[in-house]
Amino acid sequence: MTQMPPVIAIVEDNVSIQRALARLLSTAGWQARTFASAEAFLHTHLPVVPDCLILDLWLPGMTGVELLEHLAAQGSLLPAIIMTARDDPQMHMRALQAGVVAYFLKPLEGPELLQAVQDALNRRHQSGRA
Repeated sequence: MTQMPPVIAIVEDNVSIQRALARLLSTAGWQARTFASAEAFLHTHLPVVPDCLILDLWLPGMTGVELLEHLAAQGSLLPAIIMTARDDPQMHMRALQAGVVAYFLKPLEGPELLQAVQDALNRRHQSGRA
């Protein structure tokens, strides 16, 4: 039986960034699923639970950190990476408290993001939990 590649959910409202990240992740052999908002992510039935989340901090509606806090309240411990073009010290602290694997300022460097995703996948594998 062939093992499915890891699925990475990208929650980003900028379609160009969604596409660029999806292409980057596919070069590493991972599958990407894109969502324009936290609410779209929450309301879409996925056939598999993502192995990692890449979240924009500032999304329309619920922020990336609020999504992480919501998922944690539901018992989900998906590893996550936050990215933002507009840093905010309070949101940065909340992201760290929510347990993000990495927090990046845009523009992102491809190798750094791929390493953070690998770290997130390793964390998920070690915990064995979603």
